[in-house]
Amino acid sequence: MIQSVLVANRGEIAVRIIRAAREMGIRSVAVFSEPDRTAPHVMLADEAYAIGPAPASRSYLDVGRVIAAAREANVDAVHPGYGFLAERGHFAEAVARAGMTFVGPRPETILAMGDKTAARERMRAAGVPVVPGTARPLASAAEARSTAESIGFPVVLKAAAGGGGKGMRVVRRAEDVEGAFEAAGREAESAFGDGRLYVERFLERPRHVEMQVFGDGSGNVVHLFERECSIQRRHQKLVEEAPSPALAPEDRERMGRAAVRAARAVDYVGAGTVEFLWHGGEFYFLEMNTRLQVEHPVTEMVTGVDLVEWQFRVASGEDLPLRQPEIPLRGHAVECRITSESPFDGFLPATGVVDELEVPGGPGLRWDGGISRGSEIGLHYDSLLGKLVAHGPDRAAAVRRMRGALAELEIAGVATSAPLLARIMEERDFLAGELSTAYLEDHPALFDSALPTGAEAALAAAAALLEHRARAERAAPRIRTGAEPLSNWQRGLAG
Repeated sequence: MIQSVLVANRGEIAVRIIRAAREMGIRSVAVFSEPDRTAPHVMLADEAYAIGPAPASRSYLDVGRVIAAAREANVDAVHPGYGFLAERGHFAEAVARAGMTFVGPRPETILAMGDKTAARERMRAAGVPVVPGTARPLASAAEARSTAESIGFPVVLKAAAGGGGKGMRVVRRAEDVEGAFEAAGREAESAFGDGRLYVERFLERPRHVEMQVFGDGSGNVVHLFERECSIQRRHQKLVEEAPSPALAPEDRERMGRAAVRAARAVDYVGAGTVEFLWHGGEFYFLEMNTRLQVEHPVTEMVTGVDLVEWQFRVASGEDLPLRQPEIPLRGHAVECRITSESPFDGFLPATGVVDELEVPGGPGLRWDGGISRGSEIGLHYDSLLGKLVAHGPDRAAAVRRMRGALAELEIAGVATSAPLLARIMEERDFLAGELSTAYLEDHPALFDSALPTGAEAALAAAAALLEHRARAERAAPRIRTGAEPLSNWQRGLAG
């Protein structure tokens, strides 16, 4: 078993991995940039090492600095989390050259699935349905236009070297191809260091459904059922749930078999996700993410499997703990991503200091957070603050539990996506399970009557803070014993 691990990430996923390591008796090492010096993942780890200034290119994305920290900490493994270096094959290779275990798939697998056009061809050869499109990167805007005209509009231009909504443009008219090609290429170059693009048919209002897969070094591969991730903004997910309300049991079985074929086609080891578009009763391969997904908690809630523990065990050379028939599917889970954005102002990034943080609790609820009171939220990193997850015996119960949790969640000092998510949990089509990747565009009323601004917002925040302090003052006498002085914790609670 791995004895010590460096977590090459930050925020809520670093906290999640460190907690799993602690439960398994694995020594954990965090890395941090200058602004993250007192971040929760740094405080939670057994050790922590500074790796540079705020810009990710000079800290979390600097392979040399991360490897140097791992050597100094004398760890025997590196876990990349997701984002940053997680899907960089050269990073996995650097970890291996340093004599450490990379907690993830083999470098050649990451490289194979990182090239989206090559991945499409591998899937086609493996018998996995693929959306019609090009089999290689486009050479020019002119080729993009001629190919689009042969496929039929609308089409989508996509980065060949990445995903996550970066380097993507939907094109509905031939005359718009050139501008979209240039814009998508620039964005892809900036995000992935590779501006190559490919084109595929754009499916109108599909559902985004993905399958969690897991493989081990002995050739065993299983799926852990599907997640619905259709509610997105700018191709980035906001709400995820498991299982999908769209799939019948026979559809789930078909998609699961296809996902396992996809994983076997690249000799997959570790946790991965095969993403599909569900359209008209059929599904089509979208891409494969060679890492743990942000939305993995909903899968954990409905299967009872700790996916990070499985990652550590498989990376240590163990076989999968369960075979396909042994993996249960129990109830329903919903996850809401709490991001530092202003949803009623075009999802503009929000900054500030977390003045107050109250997270909900109770049966069937989970908060995976990377912030604490006093955390400074800037613009250097991803906007994800935490994930709120609710589980229930069925979808209706899980949604009801999520509504209550969102009402209880309090993050003061920075605007978040929580108010919009609360509205979604009440919306009629969402409650009926009628979803698509165009859900937000199809429901503009969700953005009506935006939150109060200016003086009204300031007054509302002040009132909430006063109420919070009043509750704390009422609670303080109850937690005091005898004539003992208040502890530092009690003084802080009392304001």
